[in-house]
Amino acid sequence: MKVLVPVKRVIDYNVKVRVKADGSGVDLANVKMSMNPFDEIAVEQAIRLKEAGTADEVVVVSIGVKQSQETLRNALAMGADRAILVVAADDVHTDIEPLAVAKILKAVVDEEQPGLVLAGKQAIDNDMNATGQMLSALLGWPQATFASELAVDGDTATVTREVDGGLQTIKVKMPAIVTVDLRLNEPRYASLPNIMKAKKKPLEEKTAADYGVDVSPRLQIVGTSEPAERAAGIKVGSIDELVEKLKEAGAV
Repeated sequence: MKVLVPVKRVIDYNVKVRVKADGSGVDLANVKMSMNPFDEIAVEQAIRLKEAGTADEVVVVSIGVKQSQETLRNALAMGADRAILVVAADDVHTDIEPLAVAKILKAVVDEEQPGLVLAGKQAIDNDMNATGQMLSALLGWPQATFASELAVDGDTATVTREVDGGLQTIKVKMPAIVTVDLRLNEPRYASLPNIMKAKKKPLEEKTAADYGVDVSPRLQIVGTSEPAERAAGIKVGSIDELVEKLKEAGAV
């Protein structure tokens, strides 16, 4: 079985994001970029499936700017077998919208014929949480989202999902789309020898036009701003004083 894993290049989660002075977007100048953390978990799970003998090949694909090669090389260093880069933008500030990404991924799936698509549940830059679901609809495949556990047995996958009320376990017939949550696993660090080997692994480069997909944005960013600062807190000396303060604030 072949496993396909889409990965996205995003601002590293340790970086404090800065908004441009004119409010037109986020400042990416000299900012560290990394693989989306949820996608990293998906890559790790795909590699584990291969190590367990369930999967034969792990293919990673990224859609965006040329610089996404670095993200793909990182996935290859973790243990993926080969990579596909679909160049769909020239400007690093351009974010390809989920529907366009899903359409490109459908075309890639049609070519590659994987038995399973493992994706992060969402990207930490736009938090859309839509690509996996859209890809499922376009392919007509079953989907299991927010996976915190995954077991593959023959042509079925058993997935434990994190839902508002707790945990839900479902079975889906493969081929299927599974989007992963934080608690599925702990991604490995790529060793130096594997980083060197990754440079020699195949990385195929294509464009959105090769798949006949229009990536023109349908959404327009009107403005970007920092979150409002929280008001400073106060200290109280006793429970009685706390109750009085809450009454003054209208909280009780």
